Amino acid sequence: MNDRFSPRRRRLLGAGATLAGSTSLAALTALTALPARAQTPPWPQARPIRLIVNFPAGGSPDAVARAVATPVSQALGQQIVVDNRGGAGGIIGSEAAAKSAPDGYTFLCSSGSAAAIVPLLTPKMPYDAARDLVPVAAGARLELFLVVRADAPYRTFAEFVAHARRNPGRLSYGSPGNGTSPHIAGEMLKSQAGLFTVHIPYRGSAAVLQDLLGGSIDYTFDPGISFSHVRAGRLRLLAVASLKRIGLFPDAPTLDELGLKGFDAGTTHGFWAPAGVPAEIIDRMNREINRALGLPAVADAIRALGAEPTPMSPRAFGDLIKADSARYAKIIQERKITQD
Repeated sequence: MNDRFSPRRRRLLGAGATLAGSTSLAALTALTALPARAQTPPWPQARPIRLIVNFPAGGSPDAVARAVATPVSQALGQQIVVDNRGGAGGIIGSEAAAKSAPDGYTFLCSSGSAAAIVPLLTPKMPYDAARDLVPVAAGARLELFLVVRADAPYRTFAEFVAHARRNPGRLSYGSPGNGTSPHIAGEMLKSQAGLFTVHIPYRGSAAVLQDLLGGSIDYTFDPGISFSHVRAGRLRLLAVASLKRIGLFPDAPTLDELGLKGFDAGTTHGFWAPAGVPAEIIDRMNREINRALGLPAVADAIRALGAEPTPMSPRAFGDLIKADSARYAKIIQERKITQD
């Protein structure tokens, strides 16, 4: 009589309690799962975006990256952190980007030479440039400028060539690294003008400029960071390494005009992403970068390098890099240029 319920009723009550407990546990599990899903915000709100530049600060890739990063950051509502990873002609920074997670939070701003030329000269690349990186947007078409010290005993290109021929092996030129477009331009000049000068590779264009100003080297093919020194009379611009003159220095002749027919050392700096980044993120970044290139402040910063903004689709940019690579491959083969 002390047991108020029959055995059958106790069994039913126990089953009900078990069902209620299971239902409560399932509900609790569902509730605790909801915050976990909510903690993953849509791109790019999770964290700042890292923009790797594969040359040190102060060079033209860095200038293009920083000019574009600010307006793109404002448009996305997320900070973009520029991360300079110089060395090995751009390979170190490119490898870091290629091996990053394809989640849309790492991009690469590279010189055109690191994309189009360096893989041609590097037998054992630590990444596959065609497979591991995908084009996002072009940034700027860069021309090169033959620059010498202001105290040099030659004032024209003809005088420079004559002096170099009279002093074989005594003049030296610097480049941002083996395989970069200034290096290739230097070897093209030596071959086409019949010169013997010494190549000295550096880790970036800023270091080249510093040593040129300091008198450690005699000339360089500058990607556009020397103009303030040219205007101040500390350096002398002898020629433009392209097929047409530029508006900033309309009196500076092209090497083509000066007798080196077809001399064109231009490349296009641009932006890449690790392979596997979702297409919608690539498209959004392409739109924002192209929009930024149309802003007067960004365009002015790029033109200050003697370059031109180059908005285009990812596919068009990829095709341009392939065309540049094919052009340089022919030059490298004809001139027997090596990485050493």
